[in-house]
Amino acid sequence: MPPKAKISKEMILDTVLDITRQAGFDAVNARSIADKLQCSTRPIFTCYKNMDELKCEFLDFAFEFYNQYVANYRASVNTDSCLILPLSYVAFARDETNLFKLLFINDMDLDMTEAKDFYKEVGNEEKAKIFSDSIGVELERGKAIFLDLFLYTHGIAVLTATGKLTFDRNNIEKMLKNLLSAFIKQEKPDWKFFA
Repeated sequence: MPPKAKISKEMILDTVLDITRQAGFDAVNARSIADKLQCSTRPIFTCYKNMDELKCEFLDFAFEFYNQYVANYRASVNTDSCLILPLSYVAFARDETNLFKLLFINDMDLDMTEAKDFYKEVGNEEKAKIFSDSIGVELERGKAIFLDLFLYTHGIAVLTATGKLTFDRNNIEKMLKNLLSAFIKQEKPDWKFFA
């Protein structure tokens, strides 16, 4: 008789990802994971102390899945570089609705008492710097535009994920271009999109 396959953390995380993508994170529990892995719950609690520890690690794993989605989107879409993040964000809300809800609605690690608190979240400052460079404005003004762009895009993405709005990529791109043009042209009247 062949030895039983050892259940690893990676197998568990992949299984939680599958369950979340199909049914939402609320469907994830030790029994649903074990059923999908065709094992008892014991291997899960050999790898993790409890479900809270698993959830914490899974959020990082799911965010890496999102980052890979953005990278794949960047490679497959021909558009201006300053539109990649907002367009991929809305596409992720449409294509991976349950993951989007988990990462960017239910468990979004963003505590914004004031708008400037957006830049306390890891990575947002660097994204704003790249954005500012791509549109050719100084960092402080670029950060203000980037925040406005995020708030606008987040609204569209949430409405998309909750089924309240349906836009195709061309319409969303046009809306984002109109918004960005209005903001950027205040700083650079001759500014134009490249793509």
